[in-house]
Amino acid sequence: MIKRISTALALVVGLAFATLAPVARAQDASIQPILQANAALIVESSRVTIQPAIDAVAASGLAQAPFVLVTWADRDMWQRKADGLFFKAVKNAKQYDLIDFDTGAVVATVDKDAIDQLKPNSGIRAVIAVALVKFQLTDPNPAKRAEALDAIERNGEQSHLAPLRDSIASETDPGLKARKEHLETLLTIRFDADTATRIAAIEKVAGDTGVDVRATLNPLVATTLKAAKTLPDAKNVARQIKPGSEILSREAAYQLLVAEGLAPRLLNDRDLRDTLTANIVDGAVGGVPVAELGTNAARNRAYDALVAAGTAEAAATTDEIDEIIDDFTFYETYSEPNSEVTQAANAALHKSALKVGLMQFIDLCLDALSLGSIYFLAAIGLAITFGVMGVINMAHGEFIMMGAYTGYVVQQIIPNYTVSIIVAIPLAFAVTFAAGVAMERLVIRWLYSRPLETLLATFGISIALQQLAKNIFGTQARPLTSPAWLDGGLVINDVVGISYIRIAIFVLALIFLCLFLFIMKKTRLGLETRAVTQNPKMAASMGINPEYVNMLTFGLGSGIAGIAGVAIGLYAKVTSELGQDYIVQSFMTVVVGGVGNIWGTLFGALMIGSLQKGIEWFNPSNTLAAQTYMIIFIIIFIQFRPRGIIALKGRAAGD
Repeated sequence: MIKRISTALALVVGLAFATLAPVARAQDASIQPILQANAALIVESSRVTIQPAIDAVAASGLAQAPFVLVTWADRDMWQRKADGLFFKAVKNAKQYDLIDFDTGAVVATVDKDAIDQLKPNSGIRAVIAVALVKFQLTDPNPAKRAEALDAIERNGEQSHLAPLRDSIASETDPGLKARKEHLETLLTIRFDADTATRIAAIEKVAGDTGVDVRATLNPLVATTLKAAKTLPDAKNVARQIKPGSEILSREAAYQLLVAEGLAPRLLNDRDLRDTLTANIVDGAVGGVPVAELGTNAARNRAYDALVAAGTAEAAATTDEIDEIIDDFTFYETYSEPNSEVTQAANAALHKSALKVGLMQFIDLCLDALSLGSIYFLAAIGLAITFGVMGVINMAHGEFIMMGAYTGYVVQQIIPNYTVSIIVAIPLAFAVTFAAGVAMERLVIRWLYSRPLETLLATFGISIALQQLAKNIFGTQARPLTSPAWLDGGLVINDVVGISYIRIAIFVLALIFLCLFLFIMKKTRLGLETRAVTQNPKMAASMGINPEYVNMLTFGLGSGIAGIAGVAIGLYAKVTSELGQDYIVQSFMTVVVGGVGNIWGTLFGALMIGSLQKGIEWFNPSNTLAAQTYMIIFIIIFIQFRPRGIIALKGRAAGD
């Protein structure tokens, strides 16, 4: 009821401003005679009797009718005591101006004692709101018509069906007309009196994946568990259920009988003992000596005697459950009484379920593609430093974190989010490139071909960078806000959708894939990197400086990680632990895809993203378990393909 009242008030307030201007003009016909003809009902203000008066005003066809209904619902309608006429009254100092409903002009100014205010209760205001929908659906203002449709979508009623149908033919806006036709179909399914019309409407939406369609059809096939001596013919029975099955245990069946008053309550052993103990008289209970109460049969006989005497409540023992249950039939009955309607609804929902399943699969694939893009973006820098150079860089995640914090700092200086992101991307690359070069010159260059020492050293650097970030930015998550044009998402239907941020990350991943391939295949740095990777001594003899190439390659991988941090920070929390959330997945992506192969990194990211989303689909409440199962699967996968999905061949494969 509260929701209905709030809907009514929203309709009233919205229509008031649209109707005041037309009423100010003189009208050819007067609405006052209609009000006078129904004055007794209006003054009485009873929810039970008011409907004819409201219908008379709404069906008058006069332009003043909405103005009257709005005024009435707003409690601004008053009756003049002298002649019984109705007016809109507006307080003017200590008096009231009386506004004529037909002309909209002030016709008199009177004291409050000369008029009586009409105070419709919430029930009457709800009835008025229903009548106002008719006018709002045909309002000249498209926004008002849209508001009426919004109200019907929120709380459609049977009374909305007729005015909605009448308004479709005159609707000029294609979008609103489509909405009206769709709403008319849904209201027809729910409220139309003709079975054939309802079935036709159900068949019209069969297979529709919309939430509103399924919400309309589901109540038609909702069932309630019932019990009776025999299966009723009049009810729309869905199925008969046998007690003791997986659907209905015998205990639950008996409790249903008790709840419906078809069987006495179940007497457990404790209640039986307590009742017998409380009714011991002269060494006996119900005529049975206490000494003989050692068996269940004797105790039951004593309890039955107490029930017959009126000192105990009738109840059944555990031994009697089966006997009582066998006398009843248990069944599920549809809430919808018409079997033809439920049959059509079940068929429509079955078609919808097939499409919903397909849409959920597509949505899952989009989620997997999105997550794979994120993992690829996080791992592409590692594919250079680890996959190409063979350096185990445990601080790679911290370069991602540095890039995210760089974006945050830029946004503090440049408040325009679009400009700040454009500035942050190259700046994050520069910052992390410089950090990567410094790390390679100071630490990594001394540890080539010593993987264990490299792992320990970079792990220590990782911890130091995390602590440095905590000292500078604190432990609280910092916001990296995306531009307004990345808000929201691409919604294909009620099931399939993807956010614009994830689409942008996917596009960015493709850009970096192309950029990396270009650098490695078409530039001097790429050629020298591949030469140094395969045979550093031979490359040095050809005039290539291996140390210089290693420095630039490591810096490039670190710089790309910084850009990935900006992208990831747009939707993930920016903290000092940000990199740790992606370092494991990054290494798995490179290893599973094939060390040193960019295409393998891409396929590895897609595989891991798909695997994680697939596991999460089966266990959506436990993402940690999903990651655990994913790691186990990857360990097994590596046992069969130790070189990854795309393994290097020939001299590039190394030892």
